[in-house]
Amino acid sequence: MRGHAEQGILAADGEKAGLLSDTHAHICDAAFDADRIEVLERARNAGVAVVIAVGETLADAQKNIDLAKTHPMIRPAAGLYPTQLSLERAAEMHTFIRKHREELIAVGEVGLDYWAVQEEAQKEQQREIFGGFVALARELDLPLNVHSRAAGRHTVEFLLRHGAARVQLHAFDGKSAAALPAAEAGFFFSIPPSVVRSEQKQKLVRRLPLESLLVETDSPVLGPAPHVRNEPANIRLSLKAIAEIKGISESQAVGAVCENTRRLYGDIP
Repeated sequence: MRGHAEQGILAADGEKAGLLSDTHAHICDAAFDADRIEVLERARNAGVAVVIAVGETLADAQKNIDLAKTHPMIRPAAGLYPTQLSLERAAEMHTFIRKHREELIAVGEVGLDYWAVQEEAQKEQQREIFGGFVALARELDLPLNVHSRAAGRHTVEFLLRHGAARVQLHAFDGKSAAALPAAEAGFFFSIPPSVVRSEQKQKLVRRLPLESLLVETDSPVLGPAPHVRNEPANIRLSLKAIAEIKGISESQAVGAVCENTRRLYGDIP
């Protein structure tokens, strides 16, 4: 276990590289309503400067916008979760994103989910909705923060076919072979703290180039232990795992991840 002094050194290295960003967190979730201020303070103490707040619904998108007004480290995103199979809700989200373009850092989360949606007719509707968000993100020059549960290869092929340009694939659960064409296209893959207990995530980190990796928490889920609330401060566990798997120092992992984040999202801290 590393001491506070060494963590401070790592945080300082992070500062030189642009500070850390949790690139995918549901900080608007009700699980944080009772202690969100304390959660964000713990993240700050862990060297996190930015939390990209993704959403699943229009209500989430509005809450993220509102939270960002009182918590400067929160950068809001807006998207429709793939199980929201409604063209009407998708159109409403498009209108919201256009209206708040200057306040948003990304379109997300959006994507495909073939674990929850298994009927072909519903999959087709899901693809239609996702395609609309891909086109909108390109039009507005916003990154896509993408969900791809049980649909990794399909999502990568869809994104490449539709000319997606600025892409983060969050918590990718597909085979590493399916991820490689996305990495070659310049897409990024964000690694959650659950990497410490997931052989699939460890293999993904091993196979992908360091230049393709970001870190996320997907708070309040995908923490180091199942069924325990995750939070942005745990981003350090993702970094430690990346460093160990890649055979580099944690400060090198911080520097690389910060540079990758800057390449996708710009100078956000």
